[in-house]
Amino acid sequence: MSTKEQVKEEVKIDELLNNESVIVLYNDDVNTFDHVIDTLVRVCSHEPLQAEQCAMLVHYKGKCDVKTGSYKELVPMCSALLDAGLSAEIE
Repeated sequence: MSTKEQVKEEVKIDELLNNESVIVLYNDDVNTFDHVIDTLVRVCSHEPLQAEQCAMLVHYKGKCDVKTGSYKELVPMCSALLDAGLSAEIE
């Protein structure tokens, strides 16, 4: 007898509806505001004011959605944020 293994993939309902993911940036006690702002401008193509607002939200709320798009599009951006020392993940 052979055993078949089934793998279930968890998919969020909102991903099924609009097929978009989001990069969430998290607060840390290491990076400066300037570093976070500069990185968001460089990696996520934010305008400086938008990047500053995201940095403030991250600081006071603990996290902020910084980029929305397809998962495939967001992977290199999230990797670049992580390489820059920021705490981020794709949801």
